Amino acid sequence: MEYIEVNINGLSGEDAEILTAGMSELGFESFLEETAGIFSAYIPIDFFDVRKVSDFLDEQAMNLGFSYKIGNIPEQNWNAAWESAYQPVKIGKCFIRAPFHEPDPAAGIDLVIEPKMSFGTAHHETTHLMIKALLQIRFEGSSVLDIGTGTGILGIIALKLGAKHVVAIDNDEWSFLNAKENAARNNVPGMIVIKGSAADIPSGKFGYILANINRNVLLHDIPVYHNSLENGGSLILSGFYEDDLDVIREMVTAMGMMQDRVETLNHWVAVTFKKC
Repeated sequence: MEYIEVNINGLSGEDAEILTAGMSELGFESFLEETAGIFSAYIPIDFFDVRKVSDFLDEQAMNLGFSYKIGNIPEQNWNAAWESAYQPVKIGKCFIRAPFHEPDPAAGIDLVIEPKMSFGTAHHETTHLMIKALLQIRFEGSSVLDIGTGTGILGIIALKLGAKHVVAIDNDEWSFLNAKENAARNNVPGMIVIKGSAADIPSGKFGYILANINRNVLLHDIPVYHNSLENGGSLILSGFYEDDLDVIREMVTAMGMMQDRVETLNHWVAVTFKKC
């Protein structure tokens, strides 16, 4: 699959977060920060509407004062782009690295994630927050659903932390294949990867459901997650800003669930709810 690359220059901090949130709504899947104020965004060419993207970026550039450039990036060049900028990440006892990095002998959990074009490298705040939440859980013998799995990183960590099995779902072909590859790379045979959406969640109940997806998808699919969660189970959500927490909380608590834990990072949120 060929991707469109948009290079943004002169934007960082909260303004960059606002812009990337808007670009996500237009179909951009991945963002790579090169240095402070400079980052790139990627969207499959099949989903790229040049007029909508250009109109959006022109308006935002006028308001926020950045410059941008649009170009094509062939599929075979993606790994080279990541290798030039992708750095390993340490979160608690987890060391997340690409195959071309050396392992950390002191790490409790060594994860090898080949990102390709999938979301979930622990560099983004939402993945970081989700991993921190997982590290506080005792998964022994539990079943886990990782919806919108991306690279598969969250499901892989759950298995490393003792989960019995994980069902990982993503509607993107690239993410589906990438998650399968990363599961094999990290030797977690208990992970089943499905190409699909919330409508394709297998029957049965899960002890934990992980969903790091954007606000609109969450609001649409939370009732499905609730029905797939066993009593006493936990729903862990991220992919949205602090300003969106109230509407997310209102929907979930209306179903009889209770907020258990919430953490923020640079205005992004991860929140855990318990099903009573």
